[in-house]
Formats: sequence, C-alpha cells, structure tokens
Amino acid sequence: MDIRDQLGKDLDAADKAGGGLQTVSAEVIDVTDRGTVNLRMGGAELYDVACTDAYRNRKAGDTVAVRRGVVPVVLWRLGADPADTDEASITEVAKDAAQDLIAISAFTWGTAAPGGGYEEVTTLWAKKDGAGKGVLYAQMTSVPGTSPEAPATRAPKTVTISPTDSGTWRRGRPDDYASSPTQGDWTGRGDRRGAWFYGTKIADACAGKSVKAMTVRFTRKRGSGVNGKVKMRLYLHDHTSAPSGQLDLDAGPETLLSLSVGAQGTATLPAAWRTALASGSARGIAIYGHGRGDYAAFTGGQLTITFTAS
Repeated sequence: MDIRDQLGKDLDAADKAGGGLQTVSAEVIDVTDRGTVNLRMGGAELYDVACTDAYRNRKAGDTVAVRRGVVPVVLWRLGADPADTDEASITEVAKDAAQDLIAISAFTWGTAAPGGGYEEVTTLWAKKDGAGKGVLYAQMTSVPGTSPEAPATRAPKTVTISPTDSGTWRRGRPDDYASSPTQGDWTGRGDRRGAWFYGTKIADACAGKSVKAMTVRFTRKRGSGVNGKVKMRLYLHDHTSAPSGQLDLDAGPETLLSLSVGAQGTATLPAAWRTALASGSARGIAIYGHGRGDYAAFTGGQLTITFTAS
C-alpha cells in the first residue's frame, strides 16, 4: 500500500476514535539503498522504515518524528532549518558547473577590420590549465588600459570511478559462493576477504593533478550477518584485476565506516591511502574481518576523487 494512503487511513481512523495522531521521536541509524531508514526508537531497532516525502536530505544521526502503528512511518526531521546546508550544497554544484564556462564575453569575425576599441594582436599564446580548459594570452603592440584580470586557476572537475570487477577470497583462492565482497566468517569455514578492482583508472585520473580527497561509497548487503551495524575492516591492495590465487592485502585495517543492513555510506580515505592510490603503488580497496562479529557483505565501491588547483 502507498505510504500516503496508509497515513490517510490511519489519520482517519485515529480521528474517529478521538485519539488523534500519535507520534514519537527516534534516531536514524542509517539510510538504506531503498530510501527507507533504520531507526533506534524506544530502546529497540527498527529496519526499513518508510518515510514521507516531507523527510528530505536523509542522513544517519537525524532525529525524526515517527507515526506509531503496525506500519510505522517517518513523518519529518526534528531540528534546525536545513536552509544553510542546502545553500552550501547548491553553491558547490554551481561552482562545478561554472568550470565549463569560457571567460570570453563575445567571439566574432569578418573580412574587414573591426571598429574602434580593438587592438591588434601580434602574438597569441595558448595553454591548458589544470582543469583541462584552454587559456589564451595576447601580446599587443599597445594596450588601451589595464589587462582584464585572469580568472583564478580552477581545480580539475571531480571524477567518480566505478570498479571494473569485485570478488571474495577464502583460504587463498576465489570464493565462488559469495556473490559480493564479503568479510568475516559466519559458518566456521574460514574468514573471507573481499575486494574491488579498478585497473589503472585511479592513477590515470590523478596523473598530473593534486588530489584533495578520495571517498568510497558502499552499501551493506541484506541477508549477510546481523541486522545491526557492522564495522568495515578496510585495506588497500595492489591488484589491477582479480587474482586467481590469494588476494594480497596492503595498508590497513582502517575502520572508516559502520553500516547496518541495507544501509549506504561513504568512507573518506586517509591521506596516505589517497597518495598510494594516486601514484599507482596501490590499485584498489579490500575488506577482511574475523569471525561472526565482522561478517558482512557489501556492494558499491564507487570512488570519488576531488582535486585542488595546481
């Protein structure tokens, strides 16, 4: 049943009963891949709770109002006005889009000389800036005044790289029984280690650029281990593709992210890790945990790279 239909029926039933709408507050544990949320409410944890359209920009840690009932629904977020946060995110999007603009107000031509106000260019130089955009410099015999200010050097545009492959290893060889990268051990048959592979795409994207940050986005797979939060035990690896033997682990572990079942999250990689990935000394991301407490499977692995102006 549609959430709005269910909410309408519950409101109508509550009104007829004279009880009104009963709501309670709850804390969002995680936002899932379905747009639902996992909640902590009254000392208990609820998973895959639906939300009305009024609850936007959902994130872990939010305090929300929940309509109680057989089918609980998150109604809205409690707290400060998110306008400032929205303004900042919109500004960032606008800056990114502005990188595609060319800093020339007009470009015309013809067979005759131009009218007044133009100066003849004796030599024209061109180069490509760090963002891959063209830059022109004109040398003139005389100039009518101060040169227009050159635009500030812009950072290269943000890049998102998807894995070319992924897999799981157990006891030194690929584990065909795991359909997604998995860590830990649920059955007592040995700890698993999983990985995402990118070929040389990460180093290629970073060549000649200064990396500001790298983040990786994951989703906790449903039906793998306990429903509550499980810590991702993250490592680097140096494989460009899936090995036929053991998956080697390099730097790690780093516990950068904890996800409950179905949840999505983003891990910000340490400076040393982004340096290793940008240089090519490391090629991808791996996970490796021990026992039932660390057991979980994950999908995703999309890696986003932001740069600084060179």
